[in-house]
Amino acid sequence: MAGRGKHRRPRTNPLTRGVIAAGTGGAALTLPLLGATHASAAEPQSAPAAAQSVKQAAQPAKSLTYTVVKGDSLARIADKYDVSGGWKKLYKDNRAAVGDDPKLIHPGLKLTVKTTKAGAAKKTATKSSAPAKPAAKPAGGVAQATQASAKTYANNLDGWIREALDIMAQKGIPGSYDGIYRNVMRESSGNPLAINNWDSNAAKGTPSKGLLQTIDPTFQAYHVDGTSWDPYDPVANITAACNYAADRYGSIDNVNGPY
Repeated sequence: MAGRGKHRRPRTNPLTRGVIAAGTGGAALTLPLLGATHASAAEPQSAPAAAQSVKQAAQPAKSLTYTVVKGDSLARIADKYDVSGGWKKLYKDNRAAVGDDPKLIHPGLKLTVKTTKAGAAKKTATKSSAPAKPAAKPAGGVAQATQASAKTYANNLDGWIREALDIMAQKGIPGSYDGIYRNVMRESSGNPLAINNWDSNAAKGTPSKGLLQTIDPTFQAYHVDGTSWDPYDPVANITAACNYAADRYGSIDNVNGPY
């Protein structure tokens, strides 16, 4: 009996068992607490990104007026202003102005562009409203939308003259409605597609064209920024001819015969 007592398991003190149990229980309780702490810390990190995404998605498109320049295409304009729907949407919004062929857009054509690009509309509006510097012989290049483009003009001789006068006022080019009208009726009878194929200019290969019958070299030298580079465009033809007349005669009002 005494020998078997040597192999008995030593008794554990009740206090010791309590300490071990408490330690085990404490360790088990702390695990879920640590997990919850990490989970709650992760949630706020994703909130700003989510809010930013919602803000960007909700940003409305803004409309601006864009004047086509040489080398432009609908795809290039749509990409520049981040048009939702790309060039096809841009074409759909401007089909009446562009026509049946989306590849044929000409310098001076005014398009309505719906952009989601931040600051694009404001920047274009600021540029459009800036006062222009007077110039007798404007340098090459086509400006963006001008104040004149904000108005609506009739697509006839009266509307062409009035739009030309507004552009001329911005550029410091003299001339009156009566002076322009008188010379237009003498030169082309109001036909913007008129061309002279029989005089000395035509014999040299530079026939007179348009409402005020300008030859190509004169039209290009006195072309007014913000108008088309097409000499048959009524407004471009009038403003270029008046710019030339101002340089040579002081004003289109002083022209009463061939010039």
